[in-house]
Amino acid sequence: MPSFHTSRPVRHGAAEMFELVADVESYPRFVPLCRALRVRRRNENEGILTLIADMEVGYKAIRETFTSRVTCERSKHKILVEYIDGPFKHLENHWIFHDRDEGKACLVEFRIAYEFRSPALGIIMGGMFETAFRKFAEAFEDRADVVYGKAP
Repeated sequence: MPSFHTSRPVRHGAAEMFELVADVESYPRFVPLCRALRVRRRNENEGILTLIADMEVGYKAIRETFTSRVTCERSKHKILVEYIDGPFKHLENHWIFHDRDEGKACLVEFRIAYEFRSPALGIIMGGMFETAFRKFAEAFEDRADVVYGKAP
């Protein structure tokens, strides 16, 4: 099963980066391959926010929509995305934000594992997904600079 993992230091605190990633409705503005995102359901219970969201991804004429459960644990600075429905056989990704430099910076960990239901779609989209995953962390860091200002 294809997977990707990266850890990268960023010039913003864990709480700021957590909020940025938890704001899934903003993804179409800056996330590679994300064309649209709609939150179907939102529930907060004991400090844990759970969303059910549809994300449309695409490149040129190819477009696919999938549904995920997004679980945001603010107190632990962790976000888990679990696949529900769409073109994948499996999709799961984790975000973990570790404070550094007294909360002025953090280490962002991003992990994703996925498998397309259709081998043909996997061949067509697989290469694009690999490229996009490599750009995800950079896209979120750039977005943080826009939202929170460039950190020194």
